[in-house]
Amino acid sequence: MTFNALKEKGISIDKQLRSWHDIAHRHFNKYEVDCYSRTRQILMNGIEVEAWNFKHNIARISDDEELCVFLAQTKRLEDAQQTTVNWFAPADQSVLETTLGYEQVAVDLTAWLAQNEPDDYVRETFNFGLLEDFDHLYRYSQWAYMIHGINPDDIVQGQTDIMLGRPTQNHHNCNVLRLRKHYDKNTASPQTKVNILTLVSGEQQTHNYYAEHGFAYGNETLRETYAEIKDVEEEHVTMYESLIDPTESIYEKLLIHEFMEVCNYYTCLRDEVDEKLKLVWEEFLAFELGHLKVAAELFQKRENRDAEEVIGTDIVIPCHFESQKDYVKNILLNEIDKRLGTDNDYSKIDKLPEDWASYDIQKAVSKDGSPTEMTIRLISEAKKRDIILADDKLKKDAPKLLEKGLEKEALAPDTVSPKEYAEMAKYEFEM
Repeated sequence: MTFNALKEKGISIDKQLRSWHDIAHRHFNKYEVDCYSRTRQILMNGIEVEAWNFKHNIARISDDEELCVFLAQTKRLEDAQQTTVNWFAPADQSVLETTLGYEQVAVDLTAWLAQNEPDDYVRETFNFGLLEDFDHLYRYSQWAYMIHGINPDDIVQGQTDIMLGRPTQNHHNCNVLRLRKHYDKNTASPQTKVNILTLVSGEQQTHNYYAEHGFAYGNETLRETYAEIKDVEEEHVTMYESLIDPTESIYEKLLIHEFMEVCNYYTCLRDEVDEKLKLVWEEFLAFELGHLKVAAELFQKRENRDAEEVIGTDIVIPCHFESQKDYVKNILLNEIDKRLGTDNDYSKIDKLPEDWASYDIQKAVSKDGSPTEMTIRLISEAKKRDIILADDKLKKDAPKLLEKGLEKEALAPDTVSPKEYAEMAKYEFEM
């Protein structure tokens, strides 16, 4: 089915105000919700936060009165949409349960985007970040069991494997090395532009959530784990946003932002299995079509170009959620030892120079130990091994993968060695 967002009517901005009851009263049942309804809710929360932040930042540097009027009107509307979406989450869903949802978003969304990304360099960057989020899901799963006694599969519902990825202690890089080559705004496809901005929004909100909730637990190692992984999410935002062409005008960026929101709400509406949530996606899609219409008119007026030159005539599908186990497994087996190169490229551990800038970063932040390494030690004290929820072959390969994925140059003093991990692997983990 074709869907040209620029030709859809939507709901005009002056008809988008809603009552407090309508804004704030809906929530799902955490015991009954489909895991991918939860991931859609988490992602769209992040996309609305990005929309609100972006518009405030543009308003601070623009003296275009017509643009500022549009921004003033829609900032408030985006904020109300964010409240509705964010508050789908019920009060009895713990911070760690929500965190597992955030990491399932990161793993399965990034894997989907990578497979549907036409630019090879952008795809490689997505795959690089994928293995880091995969490892974060594993570390938080251990804590969800230790703090709340829950099986992480109660959250991810068997759709996403839970085991080690590229070790989190090795994610801490010189942030300059995270900078990537940006796409060319004149030749990049609308798919690439929407994919990147979608992922930036999701990773940014993951960082924000950990920043705002990581202190919620009294366990010091868990608090430090949130701090450690939050730092990686900041690196991810830096990496993904650097893929965006900085020479796009504010009108072009605004157009892409509005189109990105339309594409994501369209995909949510198409895929949603919860009828109550589907009604919201449908309404907010109509809202965003109204925003896009005005943004396209502003772009055409200020740039004297047709909006279709930037976003095309077809809808993009950026946030389709389904199990990505096979794809993630392939990347895990083949790229766990991949690292950031020194020239906006990628390398392998055994090819890194002795003066690789990230070594100094890793030695500094892990000099007292890595909380994510201590996490394995803590759960193994109680259970002799840690949680792995994956097929038997991946479980068997875990010690070898750890050996392949660890850097020897800058290990934290509490690092769990492959030999120690192999000893743990002899035992079955029982919930």
